[in-house]
Amino acid sequence: MLAHMSTLWTPDGEHPVDPSAPEPSDPTTSATPPEPSDDIDREAAEAMAAQLMEARRQLLDVDARAVIANHAMGVYELAAIHLTADEPDLDQARIAIDALGGLIDALAGRWGDNEATLGEALHSIRLLYVQRHQELAAAGEGSGADEV
Repeated sequence: MLAHMSTLWTPDGEHPVDPSAPEPSDPTTSATPPEPSDDIDREAAEAMAAQLMEARRQLLDVDARAVIANHAMGVYELAAIHLTADEPDLDQARIAIDALGGLIDALAGRWGDNEATLGEALHSIRLLYVQRHQELAAAGEGSGADEV
């Protein structure tokens, strides 16, 4: 049975992460390569561990606000995808919009240069939600979702 693999976002891209692997105490120096298996040889496992160590080292050099803002914009895009689909899903869009609002509110005053951009993104996605909600209601296709 295959273990569920997650990915770790870094400025260099996404890297696979085994959630069952023990957390190293020092992310820049201690990564244990996964045990070799039938489909991964030791060299490949060591290369993956080295990539993970490098990704973790790079994350230490990035302002946490920038990483979190990047994730927040991913949530914004998720809401936009649900709102602009051929068959919009207002309920799913609203979950993403509420999550984005909660994240922005939770760090209000601490976003630095990202604060205005995130606030504008939240405002625009809420306006799009209301617009789509009204369009669907007028067409008789409302999903029953309340306005944000």
